[in-house]
Amino acid sequence: MSDILGITGPIYLAIALGYVCTRLGWFSKADMRVLGQFVVKVALPALLFNAVASRNLAEILNTTYLLAYTLGSLLVIALGLWWGKRQQLPFIDNVMAVMGMSCSNSGYMGYPILLLTLAPVAAVSLALNMMVENLVVIPLLLVLAERGLGHGGHGREVLVRTVRQLAKNPLIVALAAGLLVALMRWELPAPLLRSVNLFAAASAGLSLFVIGGTLFGLPLQGMGRRIAPIVVGKLLVFPAAVALATLALPLLGLPPLEPSLQLAAVMMAAMPMMGIYPILAQSYGKQELGAAALLVTTVVSFFTLSALLWLTR
Repeated sequence: MSDILGITGPIYLAIALGYVCTRLGWFSKADMRVLGQFVVKVALPALLFNAVASRNLAEILNTTYLLAYTLGSLLVIALGLWWGKRQQLPFIDNVMAVMGMSCSNSGYMGYPILLLTLAPVAAVSLALNMMVENLVVIPLLLVLAERGLGHGGHGREVLVRTVRQLAKNPLIVALAAGLLVALMRWELPAPLLRSVNLFAAASAGLSLFVIGGTLFGLPLQGMGRRIAPIVVGKLLVFPAAVALATLALPLLGLPPLEPSLQLAAVMMAAMPMMGIYPILAQSYGKQELGAAALLVTTVVSFFTLSALLWLTR
């Protein structure tokens, strides 16, 4: 068990450091937003570009991984919507809960943890997850949320607006640029590669620090019963759905995933929800639910991720 704690311990200590530094006033919540913007707009794009540009295109566009993660995500969304209907939740509440269950924190937590456990496939897994999350899952959930507000055809407008925003998203731009370099098999100049690596190296530790600072001051009062299904869906049901999909697709004739990539997909699904979850929930008046669910899920994930590593080591 000590070797498992040797992996998860530094991750959550980095998160705790961000929390403590913010609590002590060394950094403000506004500082964390600035640092988070640096991670999202500079460090992670550099990491993604480097991961994609330096690899064979066939390795990056892994059809089985993409389909498995997409099917696992859609299965959780369907189960979550069915559960919410059974519980007679308002539709918009249900969609926000489902968003918490099906959108992983791939960049801020997934990549740093995979870097310690499955380093050879960490960057490839991050790139593949970014494709599924940004091109399929998040746009679908935002359209459902708009439909839940009773805007009728406005869902199509949200989809168009989301596509336009994605076209300007630094992560998507870096991903597309990396794919182009890999496709053309260009050899980039050494000074440029070193510069990209310099910023990419800043992503792991800084992203965890930002998570800790962001968690400070989030509300929890009276949220237990509303949060519990989101926590269970995110940390248990979602990784189980992705694991099931990785096992089922080879039976349908697709190439099986390498064990390391299969485990990477399951671990990515087992991460807490994305850091911008409360911000997206705020747009629909559910910011307190989103913030509380993020805090509890991040804390509980220490135990579930440690258990997953112990079971699969």
